[in-house]
Amino acid sequence: MSLDDKPGAGPDRPPAEPSTPETRQISDAQTMRALSHPVRIAILETLGVEGPMTATEVGERIGESPTTCSFHLRQLAKYGFVEEAGGGKGRARPWRMKTLSIAIRGHDSPEAELAAEVLGDMMLERQRDRYRTWQNTKAAYRSEWREAAGEDQYVVYLTAAELKQLREDLSELIHPRFEERLTDPSRRPPGSAPVEMFLLSYPLSPPADYPPAGTAATDNPRSAS
Repeated sequence: MSLDDKPGAGPDRPPAEPSTPETRQISDAQTMRALSHPVRIAILETLGVEGPMTATEVGERIGESPTTCSFHLRQLAKYGFVEEAGGGKGRARPWRMKTLSIAIRGHDSPEAELAAEVLGDMMLERQRDRYRTWQNTKAAYRSEWREAAGEDQYVVYLTAAELKQLREDLSELIHPRFEERLTDPSRRPPGSAPVEMFLLSYPLSPPADYPPAGTAATDNPRSAS
């Protein structure tokens, strides 16, 4: 999941085609702890790929009971991750995502940093599991899919500002071009399938102007001597 909210529709009349914010950024420890549950993450992943669903439908996809999914959907709604999509009653009410992705920002406090680490590890392991599933099942796909999918690795020298801009540029390249297909199945071309692109970007070592190993880095650059 990666996370600037736009105003939503009122609870009495949700729009047929809601404007879904691309990213929801979370940085407080309480929200991250609330999300750090395998069932809640599985629900968000399912709604994100398949669109609005009832608690019963979600339960069938992830192997949980409608009662369990209904409880966790209400908790996700409490923290602003999902909302009712309109129509139906009780467990027959469909739910939808309020954001296309979630970005974890856990640097405000040691408590938030720990919560971000736990949540990030959970999400990363689930992504690895999905990649392992692809590796174990790709022989069942036609050659066009085996040739189109793949792994890419790059090592380049960048400043922190350049790295941030590059990630934003990639997001701008992908989201405007394809995001409507997530929320509107009629826009999906024949033969399309949900594809996960999982990008990690991180420095292999600190820049030369950082303090020696074992010394805590600060946001204030070292003064020139």
